[in-house]
Amino acid sequence: MRGLRPVPSFIVLRLLAVTLVFAASVPLALGQTPNSSPHLKPQPTSSPQESTAAEATTRRTAPVSQEQKPTENQTTTSAEATLISEKGSVPNSEIAALRDEINAATDKQARARVQLRLVDQLVSADLKQEAIVELKAISEEERFDPQAFYNIANAQVRLGEWKEAVKSYRKAIEQRKGRYSRASNNLGVVLLREGRWDEAYEAFMSALRQESFRYAEASFNLGRLFAARGENDLAVREWRRAVAVDPDHEAAAKALSNTRTAGNIVVTSRSPRLTPSTAADRTAGLGKNTPLTSSVEAGKPARVGASKLQRVASRPLPAYTVDPETYALMQRGRTARERGRNEEAVKDYQRVLARMGGYFPPANLELGYVLMTLKRNDDAIATLLPVSLRNGREIPISHYHLGRLYELRGDLGLAEDNYSRAAEAYAESNMQFILDVGRVREKQGNLAGALMSLEQYITGMERQGQKPEWSDDRLTALRQKLAASPPKP
Repeated sequence: MRGLRPVPSFIVLRLLAVTLVFAASVPLALGQTPNSSPHLKPQPTSSPQESTAAEATTRRTAPVSQEQKPTENQTTTSAEATLISEKGSVPNSEIAALRDEINAATDKQARARVQLRLVDQLVSADLKQEAIVELKAISEEERFDPQAFYNIANAQVRLGEWKEAVKSYRKAIEQRKGRYSRASNNLGVVLLREGRWDEAYEAFMSALRQESFRYAEASFNLGRLFAARGENDLAVREWRRAVAVDPDHEAAAKALSNTRTAGNIVVTSRSPRLTPSTAADRTAGLGKNTPLTSSVEAGKPARVGASKLQRVASRPLPAYTVDPETYALMQRGRTARERGRNEEAVKDYQRVLARMGGYFPPANLELGYVLMTLKRNDDAIATLLPVSLRNGREIPISHYHLGRLYELRGDLGLAEDNYSRAAEAYAESNMQFILDVGRVREKQGNLAGALMSLEQYITGMERQGQKPEWSDDRLTALRQKLAASPPKP
């Protein structure tokens, strides 16, 4: 592996050595949305002592030492025999010895590393729940040890404790004052899997900025996020960057080979392609309180089935045709946005729109994001609403961001409408949108509708084998709140 020395915490690597793959081995084709998160690949690091979830996917380590079940010619104490797993891996005596070592440790960092070794032994003994409890206890301790929290998070990912892993990654990143690119990339992967796309974007961008945009795996993962959101041209941009940084990045190369021209921006010598509608047509009815006709009746949950909107949500847009100068302005705006030069990015995107007759979906969408970052929410609504009205079925992420903006402005009816459209379009590929629907319904006093959304969310997560621990308590609380509310006339 490039630039990595052996990791002293070899027991942690045993835990992490089981292949940790967040998505299928074949990369996502454009126009699809992921049901699971992308896998990680090893990357160079300035701290080679650390183990990573990424490295675990490719390292080949010696198997964990196992003590076989005793034969009739062997004897074992009752204590040793008690916790021998079905795989015959770890006797109770080894676990007890590690617990004694933990109790005797006086240094917090040294104790944490022994605790991670204990977690490894518990997993080998098929005592997963005990391992989870041990990891949670270590992760909640107050001490400065970013490397340990990073390794704890990787172990939590391995055990399926995604939300706990988010907390541990964040703690590691905070302790390094935000300068922890590998933790930021892994955090982004978990957030992407959880459907928390905006947070995932910030995590991937943080990782890339720290590495001067020469971090192939973060670029690959960011491309997956863009593809999930329907920003296909940006996905291609990131996958090309991943291959440029790491020519051996097979997943990025495969993703590029699957893209063809769907949603790409094609540069030609012709003038920018203008749409037949006039500027007046495009901006008509985009006032502050312009309603949208909801495809989901108020009080009813967003459907998760194969609805018409869902079926067309993944339909790729045709390739956009632009001239070289327009394309150069688009790329300048993107680069300025990546570098945090948002006011400069706004001007470049506006120039693109001016050259394209006032409407160009990729520029509208990306300009909307920049305006949201600048807290220019009314301008963002005016920029994103044409995308929602004209290409919302092909670019349903526009509904989600409009929902956020309307909720911030207090227009809860419009927020519910747009969240419902996003939830229906993405269905079970992003269940978080259903929670958004439920939240704004509850804010409007529609407790029955909020309960429907929560029940739908839980059902969908159960089908994916990912039911959150908090869901039953939240469901009970909402039912009680509904029962205690006065009946509506």
